[in-house]
Amino acid sequence: MRNLIIFFRRYFNFFLFVLLEVICLVLVFQHNNFQRTAYLSSANDISGKLYDKYNNVQYYFHLKSTNDSLVNENMRLHNALRSSYDSMITTNGIKVDTVRQYSDDTAHKVIGTQIRRYEYFSAKVINNSINKPVNYITIHRGSLQGIRPNMGVISSSGVVGVVRSVSDNYAVVLSMLSKSNSVSISARLGQGKEMGSVHWDGEDAGYALLKDVPKSAKIHKGDTVVTSGFSALFPENIPIGYVESIAIGDKASTSFTIRLKLATNFFNLQYVYVIENLLKDEQQRLEDSTYKLIK
Repeated sequence: MRNLIIFFRRYFNFFLFVLLEVICLVLVFQHNNFQRTAYLSSANDISGKLYDKYNNVQYYFHLKSTNDSLVNENMRLHNALRSSYDSMITTNGIKVDTVRQYSDDTAHKVIGTQIRRYEYFSAKVINNSINKPVNYITIHRGSLQGIRPNMGVISSSGVVGVVRSVSDNYAVVLSMLSKSNSVSISARLGQGKEMGSVHWDGEDAGYALLKDVPKSAKIHKGDTVVTSGFSALFPENIPIGYVESIAIGDKASTSFTIRLKLATNFFNLQYVYVIENLLKDEQQRLEDSTYKLIK
């Protein structure tokens, strides 16, 4: 206590000066409009900048939850797309997970039902290779979350690959960046609709080759190449890449080989969407039974 008293006695003049200075400033700002306006403007500017910095820091620490919410919202929108449903005429009553179509007249009769064909699941990428002859991606979602082998995988930009193996909570995806005969994406040109197949040549993780496109096709640099929908893995019109250059090859060939810039950035892959074709088994059984009859 004695030291505190000595401290205040030693700096009494300084504290008195500060007190009188504060009183003077208060009186000036209270009784002069110009000074008060200038003070409030400066104070608001400073506090605004401080709040902005604080919000930026707070936003940075909430990026994970923000990304997760955006991915879940994208998954919901994918599931709501019209391309996720098949239109079918039916009189067999209500089907599970369908959208019913009604006539526009006053009778408002049921004229058809759209049956869900595709369902999307979001997943976090936890491992990704891009510099090997055959590349794999590990995702944090497995059989307990509805993932099975031979499901298509896409990103928010385009095609990624195919699920190959699954555990309870993880799955391994065979990347599109694989020099393997099992990774061939059925594709078509977005403009001319000509068909072909996309393969990776093992050279650059940003590019792939579109083969077997007929020479009659009109192709321009920058044209979009999308999934054909003929595969049971991917819906149609999912971006695969964009035409970078065209190789004519030998004169005897009847098709082009096109170099594509891939739509998916495999260098910065963080989230993907796994696609379940709910009608795949039915399609597969019918095709298998037909092939057996032919043989």
